[in-house]
Amino acid sequence: MYSAIRKNKINTVLIIMLFILIIGGLGLLASYVYNDMSIVIFVVVIAVGYATIQYFLAGRQAIAMSGAQRIEKADNPRLYRVVENLAIATGSPMPKVYIIHDPAPNAFATGRDPEHAIVAATTGLLDMMTDAELEGVMAHELGHVRNYDIRLNMIVYGLVVAIGMIADMFLRMAIFGGGRNNNNNNNPIMLVFGLVAMIVAPLIATVVQLAVSRQREYLADATGALTTRHPEALASALHKLGEYGRPMARQNTSMAHMWIADPLVKKSFTAKLFATHPPIPDRIRRLLDMGGKF
Repeated sequence: MYSAIRKNKINTVLIIMLFILIIGGLGLLASYVYNDMSIVIFVVVIAVGYATIQYFLAGRQAIAMSGAQRIEKADNPRLYRVVENLAIATGSPMPKVYIIHDPAPNAFATGRDPEHAIVAATTGLLDMMTDAELEGVMAHELGHVRNYDIRLNMIVYGLVVAIGMIADMFLRMAIFGGGRNNNNNNNPIMLVFGLVAMIVAPLIATVVQLAVSRQREYLADATGALTTRHPEALASALHKLGEYGRPMARQNTSMAHMWIADPLVKKSFTAKLFATHPPIPDRIRRLLDMGGKF
């Protein structure tokens, strides 16, 4: 269990390094195409700048996109006390608690660190879950907070968007700008290679982002189970999410990776390939395997 957590944290560092390599590679290709090495610096500055902005603003963006409303203990004592008890048990700062008026059962966590964390649950989740299952779900969300997944998700999301913006800008410049003519006289093969790389890079970045998201879900499941010492409760909650889940009323693909279950609930092969979450049966199996080890 602890070795799995350590492995995931090491993978996180490697993934961030991979993003840096993708961004640097785009910059080098563009520098070669346009014969200007200062483009590398420009690309890195743009990517880091966007990721930094995302780091500070993504929490508020997620709340606005989901339509969540902040509550205090008097507004919903059941949810608030579950989160409060888990925060006390883990020695974590009390996060801000939000409710989303949506019959689709789901929950998410966001914020840049445990001191600025936010957890939210839908009314559909509160109606469907027993107290033990609700505790398991919120322990999962606080697991994201404790593991700093919320910070990683914001940074990775910012870098993915930055890579897409930069690649799109270079493609437009190469197709419609003067770079194409200059390099046709120089090395047209390299220009074609650069164009292909600029198309492929955002796809690679998106796949890496999805891989990060799936691994962090497994880790948050394990952390939540360790917190409650009741992995069967979270497994039962996930089973209900798999059986009775429905699309959220306010869907947004940019924050799909934040939820405990996919808020889009699509079943096609392509949707599964680019899923932000691992299959629920796999998550349940891992949790049940943990049950006998406590």
